[in-house]
Amino acid sequence: MATEAKLLVVQFLGWIADRPRTYADVRDAWQSTCPLNCAWEDAVSDGLVEAREDGYLALTRAGRLRLFGEAPREREAARVPALSASSG
Repeated sequence: MATEAKLLVVQFLGWIADRPRTYADVRDAWQSTCPLNCAWEDAVSDGLVEAREDGYLALTRAGRLRLFGEAPREREAARVPALSASSG
């Protein structure tokens, strides 16, 4: 069951990262009667999501790390070759 719960948290993080979501969106889409499978509660208690001032939810740095394995900006930086002084 623990592995299933972890997979649900990753699925939840991907759902949050997909587009802006509100708390009402979460309540509508991620209702659960089983506390062991409540991805929303696990993500909050693990510090993986946060409520922004505009009312939308966002992944924290820890949430991005859990979902992507590394921060997206770090991933993008790895794809762009550094300019050398001689290439100018």
